[in-house]
This record gives sequence, C-alpha cells and structure tokens, in this order.
Amino acid sequence: MLRNSSSVTEFFLLGFPASQEVHRVLFATFFFLYSVTVMGNTVIIVTVCVDKRLHSPMYFFLGHLSVLEILIISTAVPFMLWGLLLPKTQIISLTACVAQLYLYLSLGTSELALMGVMAVDRYVAVCNPLRYNIIMNSHTCLWVIIVSWVFGFLSEIWPVYATFQLTFCKSNILDHFYCDRGQLIKLACDDTLFTEFVLFLMAVFIILGSLIPTIVSYTYIISTILKIPSASGRRKSFSTCASHFTYVVIGYGSCLFLYVKPKQTQAAEYNRVASLLVLVVTPFLNPFIFTLRNDKFIQAFGDGMKHCYQLLKD
Repeated sequence: MLRNSSSVTEFFLLGFPASQEVHRVLFATFFFLYSVTVMGNTVIIVTVCVDKRLHSPMYFFLGHLSVLEILIISTAVPFMLWGLLLPKTQIISLTACVAQLYLYLSLGTSELALMGVMAVDRYVAVCNPLRYNIIMNSHTCLWVIIVSWVFGFLSEIWPVYATFQLTFCKSNILDHFYCDRGQLIKLACDDTLFTEFVLFLMAVFIILGSLIPTIVSYTYIISTILKIPSASGRRKSFSTCASHFTYVVIGYGSCLFLYVKPKQTQAAEYNRVASLLVLVVTPFLNPFIFTLRNDKFIQAFGDGMKHCYQLLKD
C-alpha cells in the first residue's frame, strides 16, 4: 500500500510547452511514428509466428522484443498524443501515474535483459555453431524469456514504491509528457539523497548487468569473424549481428544518459529528449533495423504477402 502524506491526488503534465501550431506538427509526427511502430512490430510478430523458417531462437527473441516495443511505446505515447491534441486535458491521477511509471520501467528492464540474451545468442551462433542447437534449445529459450519478463517486473517494485513514498508538496505540475521519475522527485519536500543514490545503484546494476555480457559477447564475435578466411564468410557473419549491434548502441546510449546518473533531477529538456529516444525513436527503428538487411525475414514476409494476396484473390 502506497503511503503519501501530501494532498496530491493527480498531476498536471506540461508536455511540450509550445504554440498550438507546433503542437499540431508534433501530434502528426508522433502519431505517424507510433502507428508505424505498432504496425511494423506487429508484422514482425505475425511473420515470426506464422513462418516455420523463422522458428529459431534468434527470431523467437526478436518476436518478444517486438512485443516489448509495442507495450513500451503504448505506456506513454497515446496519452502524450491526447495531450498534444487537447493541451488542457493532460491530467493524470496518482494511481495512473504509479501504473504508468511501473509499466514503463518494468518493460524497459525486461527489454534490457532480453538485449543481453540476444547478444549471448549471437555469440553462441557465431563462436559455437556446431553446438548452437544443443545450447539454445527450445527449453532454454523459453526459460530465458520467462526470467527476463519476471526479472523486469520484480526489480522495479521497490524503485516505484520508494518514489511514491515521497511527499509531493511543492506542486502537482510535472514538466514532462509522462510520469518521469526524475521530475516526480523534484516535487518532493523530503530529503531524496539516499533514495536517488539507491536508484542510481540499481540503474547501474540493471543496465551494466546486461551491457557487460553484450560487450563480452561482441568482443568474442568480432574476434571470431576476423579469423574467417573468406571475405564472403566474414560479410555474412557480420550481417547477422550488425542489426542487433546497431540497436544495442541506440538503446543503451539513451538509457545510460537517462538513468545512470547520481542526480535524478536533471533539466526537463534533457529528460524529454532522452525519453523520446527511449520511448519513441528506438521502438520506431526496431522493425527497420532487424528486417531491412535480413534476407531470410524479407523472403518470409514476401511469401506471406503472396499467400494473403492469393487468399483474397480466390
């Protein structure tokens, strides 16, 4: 049970302070990005589930990553779009704020864990190809996915609980487009130094805990690929890892900027930019990063479209 001695029962989100014309442009832009993100990731999920050629650990993890991307972007962007369309309606209750922050952080933590798993999967595929099917069997993949999801939702219970134990007596105006933890801490009248330090340590543990196996995996991957004698073999091996590595750079870069800092209450403008990278840009890029250079997926998607066309034609 959350206990908050302040009288705050709802928060007013400032969103993007700008003119109505700018709000219309932002609404059109973010609506387009949100729509493409949901449709693109849904296409990945459906294609991976339907086509038997994609029933392998790599695409199994990619399907779950796409599910996470849809859920993450849906925690805040629809409410943000509503606020851009009707600026004076961006009011969120305390309960909804708790739920939004918890879902966002939990899903994000699960995604980080999954990104680390995907790096290890690529390491096994490149460095131990003969034992790949034995190591990454269906039982292992299923348990890894379950652990990633459970870890994400359990690890964020205390951070969210600690945040809403604070007394919000300064104001109920959040200078953000969603219930950002840093901006919530800014409204607290309590001494937040200890809480912020613990949150910083937890962020370091979660982000670096998944980043380190990723770095180690790619160190071995690059070392192994460089030993391949043929240029075509090296190019093929690099192409299978390039999409995941690109995603890792964008995802971890924005997360490190947003969360791995001793002081959570940084300027709202920086928080907004970093949050947009995590919430909007990264999920939007996911379908393109993982499919445009993936011949196997493109072929499976093309065959699926032909099959659908034939069904509609008949």
